[in-house]
Amino acid sequence: MEFEAMAKYHNKKIYVAGHNGMVGSAIMRDLQKNGYENLITKSFSELDLRRQSDVEKFFNEQKPDVVIVAAAKVGGILANNTYRAEFIYDNLMIETNLIHASYLNKAEKLIFLGSSCIYPKLAPQPLKEEYLLSGYLEYTNEPYAIAKIAGIKLCENYFKQYGCNFISAMPTNLYGPNDNFDLQTSHVLPALIRKFHEAKIHNTPTVTIWGTGKPLREFLFVDDLAEAIIFMMENVEALELYNLGITHLNVGSGKDISIAELASLIAKIIGYNGRIEHDTSKPDGTPRKLMDVSRINSLGWRYKTELEEGIKKTYDWFLNNFNSKV
Repeated sequence: MEFEAMAKYHNKKIYVAGHNGMVGSAIMRDLQKNGYENLITKSFSELDLRRQSDVEKFFNEQKPDVVIVAAAKVGGILANNTYRAEFIYDNLMIETNLIHASYLNKAEKLIFLGSSCIYPKLAPQPLKEEYLLSGYLEYTNEPYAIAKIAGIKLCENYFKQYGCNFISAMPTNLYGPNDNFDLQTSHVLPALIRKFHEAKIHNTPTVTIWGTGKPLREFLFVDDLAEAIIFMMENVEALELYNLGITHLNVGSGKDISIAELASLIAKIIGYNGRIEHDTSKPDGTPRKLMDVSRINSLGWRYKTELEEGIKKTYDWFLNNFNSKV
C-alpha cells in the first residue's frame, strides 16, 4: 500500500515490539514491502518486555524514533478466563514499560494496539470510540480488557501531560498467517480451522463448537491491519485524535458474521462435510462486537480482504507451516 505522506517516517528508526507474533510479523512484512529499512526487533528470549530495567536499557541503547506496540499476551475465551492473572499482569507490564521508555527517550511517535474487547459487553452496536468505559465488561476477558484500557489511557495522558505523540489503534478480531492454532489458547477462527481440518483428515462425523453459534463477530485479515497501522503512523497525530474527543481509532471491516455461519464457511473452504454441533454448556461471550470504523475510513483507510479470501489464505498458511506439527 502506497501512502502520500510516507516520507515523514520513511527513514526513521522504527521498533516493532512483538515482531514474531501474528500482528507484529504482518507489520514487519508491510513495512519492508513499502521500503522502510531502518527497523529494530528483539525476540522475547533476548528482551523480556515485562522487565522495566531491561526495556529501559534497550531504549537507551537503540533510541527508536517510532515504537509500534504489537507485543501482548493474547488468547481466546478459554485462555483469557483460565490465565486471568497472567493476562492482566503481563499486558500491563509490557505496555507500561514500552510507553514509559518511549517517553523517557523522546520517541517521535508511538502506536499502541488494543482490542475490541475494551468495550462494554452490552454497548450499542456498532461500537463507537466514545463508548469506552460506558458500561461493564465481559467477564471472561475482563483482565485483558482492563490492561488494554490502561494502555489507551497511558497514551492519552502521556500526551496530555508531556505532549507525547502517542496514539492507539483498536483492531477487531484478527486472523491470518502466524496465527495461534493451539486449541487451548487460540481465538475462534484459527481454532475452527484446525478443528475442521483434523475432522476432515480423520473422517470425524461431527465437529462440536462452543456455545449457541448465535454471537456475531467481526474479523479482519491481519495484513489489512498492518496497512492500517502504517497508515496511522504516517497520517494520524495524537493532537488530531484528542481534538476530536477520542483516545483511539477503531480498525476493522465494519461487517460481522455469526459464529455458526463462520463455522459453516470454514467447513466449506476446508472441504469438511460432517455435522456441526453446538455445546451450549460453554459460554458464548459478548453477544455482538461490531466496530464503527467510520472515523478511520474518513481519514483514508479501508480494509481490502474479504473474509472468505482471508480464510483461504490463512488455511494455505496453516497447511504449509503448522499442519506438520499436529
